Amino acid sequence: MTIAPLNWTELESLTDFHIDTVNGSTNSQARLRLFGHTEADVRVTLYRDNHAWCPYCQKIWLWLEEKQIPYRIEKVTMFCYGEKERWYKQIVPSGMLPAIALDGKIITESDDILIALEKVFGSLRHGMLDAQVIPVRRLERILFRAWCEWLCRPVSSAAQEQRHRQQFIEVMQQVEAVLGSTPSPYFLGDFGTADVIFTPYVERMNASLYYYKGYSMREVNPRMSAWFDAMESRLTYRGTQSDFHTHAHDLPPQMGGCYENGEPQMLINKERVDHGSWFGLPDVTYAEPNNSRQEALHRVIKHRANIIKVNPEDNKLFDEALRCALTNMMTGEDCAPPPHSDIALRYLRDRISVPRDMSIYAAKRLRESLEKTAALAGDRQSPPILVRHRRDQDPTNFTSLPS
Repeated sequence: MTIAPLNWTELESLTDFHIDTVNGSTNSQARLRLFGHTEADVRVTLYRDNHAWCPYCQKIWLWLEEKQIPYRIEKVTMFCYGEKERWYKQIVPSGMLPAIALDGKIITESDDILIALEKVFGSLRHGMLDAQVIPVRRLERILFRAWCEWLCRPVSSAAQEQRHRQQFIEVMQQVEAVLGSTPSPYFLGDFGTADVIFTPYVERMNASLYYYKGYSMREVNPRMSAWFDAMESRLTYRGTQSDFHTHAHDLPPQMGGCYENGEPQMLINKERVDHGSWFGLPDVTYAEPNNSRQEALHRVIKHRANIIKVNPEDNKLFDEALRCALTNMMTGEDCAPPPHSDIALRYLRDRISVPRDMSIYAAKRLRESLEKTAALAGDRQSPPILVRHRRDQDPTNFTSLPS
């Protein structure tokens, strides 16, 4: 027994979700962050990618949020999912992201940006050039290289795969030792610059190695697990944090390829990330907020016209199918979608982007209902997600140029 889908007006009545993008918690929708200051206090403009996929952008974003420096945000298209905006290349001819304008001066390269920001606004505990931080910065780059060697290089034998795995594990043991050198879960004792530096890529390592190599970085390394837990206690980090599904599929075009090892655990992990259940994955451990469904519903309603427009299936069919999924999400009742709508629903399931579209738990709830509703229509999957580029996520379908 299934129920009829709610109409859009009825669905709108089920959510009162709202965030203050300017002065509230860290969020990816903001174009201006004031932290209680006035616009006259803004000295920084951050240029970052539309999708919140860029790791170096996340580093600067997190630093500014932790320091509560008033700033503006201009969003730019990464090469892998669309054409670089002409206005941005007039500002930064290389098209490099991130960049900032600090008192009108353009600065690129994330480390140089942090050093420049520290000179004006002070550091987060230790500075980028402090003697305690430099070895940690160096270790992060060593870990990055070991990760790239394992993830992004095709191998010709099981022995070669094992060598790459062991190399990464050995560097992770060094990271564990540094994290274990103080009673605090953070690097160097208290939260600071070293943690900001490590954040973007260990988050992506956690996702990609789970999906492509069957290795659960967070579950295998207790100090790293405690570090993630500590980071997730911070609303600043939660606002920038992505999930396994988003990272597993946004990384291949950025990294030049990510290679599966085909091992049994890897295949199990891949199935979970792609098709669920998305709850219980080691991508997030803080308690689910009470309003995660309301957030997901609010975000879909806000963008429903474009969501329907870019879906490869018939607009009328997908409109009804989408309302069926949202009805299920909000009521817990099965709502049978129209025949042949399984592909349309799974297309959206596969293209929810965290945190661009919504936070992790909201995305999990939406994916869960999209899959549950699609299963009532059939078992057909949406077209495979692209790996050489992500033009299926071209932001011009959803954004406009800055004023």
